[in-house]
Amino acid sequence: MGRLDGKVIVLSAGAQGIGRAAAIAFAKEGAQVTATDINGEKLKELDGHPGIKTKVVDVTKKDQVEALAKEFDHIDVLFNVAGFVHHGSILDCEEADWDFTMNVNVRSMYLMSRAFLPKMLAKKSGNIINMASVASSIKGVVNRCVYSTSKAAVIGLTKSIAADFLEQGIRCNCICPGTVDTPSLRGRIQAQPDPEQALKDFMARQKTGRMCTAEEVAHLCVYLASDESAYVTGTEHIIDGGWRL
Repeated sequence: MGRLDGKVIVLSAGAQGIGRAAAIAFAKEGAQVTATDINGEKLKELDGHPGIKTKVVDVTKKDQVEALAKEFDHIDVLFNVAGFVHHGSILDCEEADWDFTMNVNVRSMYLMSRAFLPKMLAKKSGNIINMASVASSIKGVVNRCVYSTSKAAVIGLTKSIAADFLEQGIRCNCICPGTVDTPSLRGRIQAQPDPEQALKDFMARQKTGRMCTAEEVAHLCVYLASDESAYVTGTEHIIDGGWRL
């Protein structure tokens, strides 16, 4: 018996990093997982995993999100993972940067939650998990202006959904990681003028001496997706190795 036996789970950003690790962890615990992403080539790598179906979806596009939702009679867990990290202060953030980040990091969660929530309400049971960050209202982080602002908004959205639909059987929580060693992070490091120094800077702020792994975050995802967390809603779940302290 798996911890998620029979649960229908839909997640975004499943091609790599936390989304991929969570999809695999969910399926191993018996869930029926639909992993979406805009990167079809990377997403195909999940096709051989039992319990996982893949679908190319741009979760910032309302028509694609609504079409995806129509494919499901019911859903137990929605995991909103898609995100983008902009580097810089407010003075480095052009309007286009602001709009792009908010569209990917916040509006996508709005679209997905709005599309799938009615199916949960019809069953008076459902669970939404949003990917936030310690870089948010939890901790001010240098050169993460619009990213941190967007993730603070995710925390607010999470609490709002939790409060509005608590009595209808809906739970909503968010996960707030610190620095997670993912392909996205490695790509951002390589994009810096001095990648070697950038890596040193990331490591210098790790109080445990290492970064978090995507698989460690996935363990928390499984807990929040399972009935073990049935009394947990409207909360930020921090997994940062003490970075915020």
